[in-house]
Amino acid sequence: MLISICIPCYRSSKTLDFVVDEIQQTFAKQDKYDYQLVLVNDGSPDNTFEVISKLCEKDPKIIGVDLSRNYGKQSAKIAALNYVEGEVIVYMDDDGQHPADGIIPLAEKVLEGYDIVYAKFPKKKHSLFKRATSKLYQKISEAIGNKPKGISVSAFAAWSKVVAKTVLKYHSPFPAPGIYLSHVTSKIANIDMEHRKRYAGETTFTFFKLMSLAITALTNFSIIPLRLASYTGLVCSLFGFLFGLFIIIRKLINPHIFAGYSSIVAAILFIGGLIMLMLGMVGEYVGRIYMTVSDMPQYNVRTALNTKIDI
Repeated sequence: MLISICIPCYRSSKTLDFVVDEIQQTFAKQDKYDYQLVLVNDGSPDNTFEVISKLCEKDPKIIGVDLSRNYGKQSAKIAALNYVEGEVIVYMDDDGQHPADGIIPLAEKVLEGYDIVYAKFPKKKHSLFKRATSKLYQKISEAIGNKPKGISVSAFAAWSKVVAKTVLKYHSPFPAPGIYLSHVTSKIANIDMEHRKRYAGETTFTFFKLMSLAITALTNFSIIPLRLASYTGLVCSLFGFLFGLFIIIRKLINPHIFAGYSSIVAAILFIGGLIMLMLGMVGEYVGRIYMTVSDMPQYNVRTALNTKIDI
């Protein structure tokens, strides 16, 4: 059976040889499974695509895809789907932190009937800050319904061919395929796995990229922020009414009391700030709708090696 392994690549010229070699060695021990590798260069400023080209020359099972610019990891993951041929699709990172011998267990779990299987890392080899922000992001995703409860999401994951085909119908210019699929299927599972240190270099998935993904998760797949804005407006209106009523009653009881302007200024600043925040939130939704109907591309392929598919 063929397993398609997709790896989004960015600044990974020093790690790709190691990652690919480990995958090849893993499948060399397998009689039941064969592999197809799809390496997507996401507009790397270094010589990552040169390394991919050399790997394609050595191994016809490797497809090299070069995007015309840096579109982001999620877009690169979707671009890879156009070239997969396997019954199971496995995603992994390009830094060597995901063990190649975990590919087979993930794929076999999918063959049991699951649509998505995530590797769960009990001990992540990340900084404390990154672990904390990642955990916070997962908690928020769970709270707003973008992630099943009790499931740990990671970049090392296997998809069934059924849900992979579904993602190709997803044309938002703000892609988050993992979250999209959580609204498509409930057959999701975890497998515990070792998380290793990076083979070389430093992570390029920064806190700001995590925040960008969180904003995409909130605005693409949930109207909870708009509901919160409505509830906040309702609470502020009620508070304003009660505060006004309190001032009137106090003035009637004691006509000599001077209310002053400090409380009025504070109230105006508070309400004005909330209004601007809500307008910004609505603007975010409107802007994304505009860019979606304008048919902004998720990615653009410059070159594809070892394939006849023209995207």
